[in-house]
Amino acid sequence: MSTYPDPTPTSSRDDRKKVSVPAVKAAKGSGTPLVMTTAYDAATARIADLGGADMILVGDSLGMVVLGREDTLKVTLDEMVHHTKAVTSQNPKALVVGDMPFLSYHVSREETVRNAGRLIQEGGAECVKIEGGRKRLRMIGALLDAEIPVMGHIGLTPQSVNAMGGFKVQGKVLEQAEALLGDAAALAEAGVFAIVLEGVPAELAGIITQDVDVPTIGIGAGAACDGQVLVIHDLLGLTSGHVPKFVRQYADLGTQAVQAMTAFAEDVRTGAFPSREESYALPEDVAGALGTLVSD
Repeated sequence: MSTYPDPTPTSSRDDRKKVSVPAVKAAKGSGTPLVMTTAYDAATARIADLGGADMILVGDSLGMVVLGREDTLKVTLDEMVHHTKAVTSQNPKALVVGDMPFLSYHVSREETVRNAGRLIQEGGAECVKIEGGRKRLRMIGALLDAEIPVMGHIGLTPQSVNAMGGFKVQGKVLEQAEALLGDAAALAEAGVFAIVLEGVPAELAGIITQDVDVPTIGIGAGAACDGQVLVIHDLLGLTSGHVPKFVRQYADLGTQAVQAMTAFAEDVRTGAFPSREESYALPEDVAGALGTLVSD
């Protein structure tokens, strides 16, 4: 019998119910916070789902944590469809949210619906997320008219990094705080099923959470939100360089991975890998026949 523990938590076994958009919306006020994390491929999707995530966000953050870019602005719709398809290939029980990248929902209602439709049809996402408050209401209305559920996202919106002058906490001054309160109320009234609050003071996030009738999902927004989301590379300790204040690392897989690679390289160079047990052997009769051929 294996000495390794069962890696599959009880909450994520095959009998776990598939999470739906209505189920997420109904979680408001349940007392049990929602769990969301990002995933970008089959491997991270499997980790997130087996770990018990309620929602998997295929985030345009892949531009930074997977593709090594400085921000999310250069991520294309084709890239988002590609990575979403990889995540949904695992048929996760978690709700899969497809992030709409920069300029995919800014030009027209028709183009917004067409682009979101690709994330649904080709990528297999079950809903989409778009950044911005009241200025996005027309696009949100078009998506909802097309029966595409929408998750909102306000506060520190990474696609607005240039306009904001960097990745800065939003809502620390009264004017910003009032604008965010208005944005959240407008998004909820428009029909989004949840709202991500990113980089928002905890007190303000708490007020917004009490004010709207849909779940709020916090990232750098304190503990009062109805749920929390982190980038999977951050929580697993796979991120190099600066780690944001709001990130808690639950593992140090980056260090462990480098150690494993170093050990592999050493074993190859010293001839310790592969061993006989890690190699395939010819059947004796074939080996004998080959030996005869060689000797002849």
